[in-house]
Amino acid sequence: MKNKVVLITGGSSGIGLAIGTFLSQKGYTVYGTSRNPEKNKDFSAFKLLELDVCDRQSIVSATAQLQQLEGRIDILINNAGVGITGPIEETPEEEVQKAFDTNLHGPLAMIQAVLPIMRQQGSGLIINITSIAGYMGLPYRAYYSASKGALELMTEALRMELKDFNIQCTSVAPGDFATNIAAGRYHAPVSEQSPYRDAYSNTLRLMDQHVDAGQDPVRVAEKVYRVIQTKRPKVHYRVGSPLQKFSLVLKSILPDKLYERLLINHYKL
Repeated sequence: MKNKVVLITGGSSGIGLAIGTFLSQKGYTVYGTSRNPEKNKDFSAFKLLELDVCDRQSIVSATAQLQQLEGRIDILINNAGVGITGPIEETPEEEVQKAFDTNLHGPLAMIQAVLPIMRQQGSGLIINITSIAGYMGLPYRAYYSASKGALELMTEALRMELKDFNIQCTSVAPGDFATNIAAGRYHAPVSEQSPYRDAYSNTLRLMDQHVDAGQDPVRVAEKVYRVIQTKRPKVHYRVGSPLQKFSLVLKSILPDKLYERLLINHYKL
């Protein structure tokens, strides 16, 4: 069925925009979300709803609006997310809370909002966009890794809870892709007095280089499309460079300390 209704959080840029555009071209009825659609008046790739994943009332209003417009919500793609970097010791608590609100609590609130709708219509698909970073604790990205890793585990649990309702759930974990995530990422300040100054500064430069050299986000869109076409999606999907995907294989087979040493060498720590 090509005219399924798709709701994509954070759909006005980056991976969300790529997914929405690709699915629209495939014939899906796509609605993205933006905290302030007024800033996207010239946006024409697909329709945008006003929604802030950190605001429960905003979520309730937007999902109710979409159900009124289309009568159903077939696919939820939890894409909205925010980057955060910094030493664990020095990252402000309020910024940590914001990251978890966007990357974890927001997607869970979206799921809670659409599940009654999907259960009533007798079908649905939830795709959580996580990150390959969520499979490992990365230096100076601990809070990002933790929030995305938590969403991966929530996906596993949710699949089992939904098995009797004909509602599918899976995650798609991208690696580094050429998007504007680096520009919107929160960076804990690099303090001249910080004992982490040099190591953190070097890691920041490496992270930005990886994003700048990242692949086209349309690859994530293609993966999401294939997942939608799959009758029984797998628990997890990963999309990224061969090296990024191979790093997950290494993590599963190498002793912890050896894998830790590989990361230390990779980040030149």
